[in-house]
Amino acid sequence: MKFIIAIVKPHRLDPVRDALADIGINGLTVTEVQGYGRQRGQKEIYRGAEYEVHFLPKVKLEIAVDDPVVEQAVEVLKQTAHTGQIGDGKIFVLDLTEVVRIRTGETGLTAL
Repeated sequence: MKFIIAIVKPHRLDPVRDALADIGINGLTVTEVQGYGRQRGQKEIYRGAEYEVHFLPKVKLEIAVDDPVVEQAVEVLKQTAHTGQIGDGKIFVLDLTEVVRIRTGETGLTAL
């Protein structure tokens, strides 16, 4: 099993969620986060005054998937989150050693 963490632009959340559902991934956790990458924030102009925004709004998706689905899920994330602009985000894939469903006590793939 793998744990996929994806950081994407907020306006790409609905298309990403729909595309993941189309390939059979129904469970995910979404968190509103702030951060920056290479762009180190951006400059904004408000009422004629220029100021820097150091942390940009992003959405963090956390998805637990079975190994055969990982490549397809990553490809779907890449395609649907892509805008071609700086700050499209990142995808991290980590090993997931155990999953336990609290309600029933199921473990492993059956808990997903």
